[in-house]
Amino acid sequence: MSRFFQKFQEGDHVVFIAEPAYQNGLYHARMHGKAGTIIGLQGSCYKVGIQDGHKDKTIIVHPVHLKRL
Repeated sequence: MSRFFQKFQEGDHVVFIAEPAYQNGLYHARMHGKAGTIIGLQGSCYKVGIQDGHKDKTIIVHPVHLKRL
């Protein structure tokens, strides 16, 4: 339950770790294990900035699927 309600600040570094019991706000499987930086908040989810190859991307993820670095 604590991962469901965890809070992040802008600039925090996080890793995508899927929680299989909760599918809402889940990222694409290709992003599993990648690290990124919190950009902002959108509803109850967080915007996470990552670099995929040479492209900057923004992924919207529920906090239950994130782990602080």
